[in-house]
Amino acid sequence: MASLPNSSLVELRDLTFGYGERLILDGVTLTIPRGKVTALMGASGGGKTTVLRLIGGQIRPQSGELRFDGEDLRTMDMAGLYRIRRRMGMLFQFGALFTDSSVFDNVAFPLREHTDLPESLIRDIVLMKLNAVGLRGARDLMPSEVSGGMARRVALARAIALDPELVMYDEPFAGLDPISLGTAARLIRQLNDAMGLTSIIVSHDLDETFHIADQVIVLANGRIAAQGTPDEVRHSEDPLVHQFVNALPEGPVRFHYPGPTVADDFGPHSGAAR
Repeated sequence: MASLPNSSLVELRDLTFGYGERLILDGVTLTIPRGKVTALMGASGGGKTTVLRLIGGQIRPQSGELRFDGEDLRTMDMAGLYRIRRRMGMLFQFGALFTDSSVFDNVAFPLREHTDLPESLIRDIVLMKLNAVGLRGARDLMPSEVSGGMARRVALARAIALDPELVMYDEPFAGLDPISLGTAARLIRQLNDAMGLTSIIVSHDLDETFHIADQVIVLANGRIAAQGTPDEVRHSEDPLVHQFVNALPEGPVRFHYPGPTVADDFGPHSGAAR
């Protein structure tokens, strides 16, 4: 009898990573369940994009475990990493389209780079992916000829061109108008479910992200501050999470940068009093 696949596609176990003496992730343990949409959230600089880069093998952790479908990415050579990366798709912040290539050629790029498929079949696949994001008719346009929201959808079509198991989204809603933002969020959810994907979203947009996510993980100070369903995280009693989900200007993250007191700067011996 064949063994059942692990319910988690990605696993981080007691993982630590930093740049020089600056610690970004401090003993983080988390799992990304198969077939679900997981949101990584938290204040800027909390390590969200770093987690995506670790999963993609761009950087390596200093200690701990990092597994994709049971395989240890820490000990994998470059050939192994390239093999694993073909099972991943990435939507970069603001799309990162090739500006000198048409919409069609942007989506075709990973197929031409990683497969030996004939152009006739590549054409059919590209048009199917563009149709899935509503842009089959824009195939011949250049990136400079499409709106920001359309560019993000082209990038999404490119990210799913190889039918990946995991798609990672780095700030997919940044800079979008409300209509384009809602369209992008709906597409992420629909494609995840229709294609049987596993999705990781790094985002600061609370409303849309909470609406489409199955699981939310809040990173803060190198650790996990909260983890659970959107409703569980929204009602977290952790002071930092409470400040984050309610967009409060004061809390553990202070409005004022640490410095001398007001009395020190404006007391009787200050320059203004002289």
